[in-house]
Amino acid sequence: MLEDKNPQRTPLSELGEFKLIEHLTENFKVTQKSTIKSIGDDAAILNHGKNQVVVSTDLLVEGVHFDLSYVPLKHLGYKAVIVNLSDVYAINAMATQVTVSIAVSNRFPLEALEELYSGIETAAKLYNIDVVGGDTTSSTSGLIISVTAIGEIEKGNEVLRSGAKPNDLLVITGDIGGAYMGLQVLEREKEVFKVNPNSQPDLSMYSYIIERQLKPEARKDIVELLKQLEVKPTSMIDISDGLSSEVIHLCKQSKVGVDLYETKIPLDPQVISTCEEFNIDSTTIALNGGEDYELLMTISQEDYPKIKGNPNLTVIGYMTEEVNGMHLVTRAEEKIPIIAKGWNALNDQP
Repeated sequence: MLEDKNPQRTPLSELGEFKLIEHLTENFKVTQKSTIKSIGDDAAILNHGKNQVVVSTDLLVEGVHFDLSYVPLKHLGYKAVIVNLSDVYAINAMATQVTVSIAVSNRFPLEALEELYSGIETAAKLYNIDVVGGDTTSSTSGLIISVTAIGEIEKGNEVLRSGAKPNDLLVITGDIGGAYMGLQVLEREKEVFKVNPNSQPDLSMYSYIIERQLKPEARKDIVELLKQLEVKPTSMIDISDGLSSEVIHLCKQSKVGVDLYETKIPLDPQVISTCEEFNIDSTTIALNGGEDYELLMTISQEDYPKIKGNPNLTVIGYMTEEVNGMHLVTRAEEKIPIIAKGWNALNDQP
């Protein structure tokens, strides 16, 4: 887990915008050959040669996407980068640069922003990307972070949401539901803290799911693994809004149906036990939880022998003709229509 230390309070007004940017980004190093000009000019200059450039942007708003009562700023900076990198990897590309913009209120001292940018720097180092620009401005409503990720991919290697065919296998990476259940634990402990500020919760038994919420990882390793296995998915998407939503996106854009098997959905034991503790159905959480940032893809059946037995990849269903519709096949072997009930950023309710 990332650490969060914030002993001093230096007003941002002491620095001004340009000195603030210079201060927060002074440790960022350029590692990508495609970065010609980084922070410090009117625009970054990138050279991607024969490759296609990939761009993705996400916005994180305090009170909507994160709660600073239990999200350390260093983790938040890390996560803000990760959620954008995940979108780049979801089209089979490699991320190379990010820009980071923040709107911040005067309740945040310099040291708080140093923590935020420390998390951004950690993500940049681990995922070998360059931070090449951004903007800062004031906010009257807390902290707002906007990250744009830039990547590259060789022409013809891109994987879109629209390429799935009937009889393709539906494949997922890792396990899902952990991020949502980690959030439930954190929300519960926040309520306990409100009643008793002296309480010190022991969260060790929830370490995996809390880390899935506070410090997710993007599946860069899967893009590298697929290349190594010589498997090019027919379609792919990252799981940010919940499995059901992402399955529907793939089906609608590819004009296919799906049979998704409840018994095949990969769940960590900590997710199952925490669902039991909260009296929540684990399949419902897997379908609708969101924020797992795993990859969901379809592959040709011909490629199945290449992924068979790989611990990173699980076949959870197969694609059908569009007329057959989108169904969850339950443990009782009943077919239930798949409905998207995942995260909706416009109503702030999962």
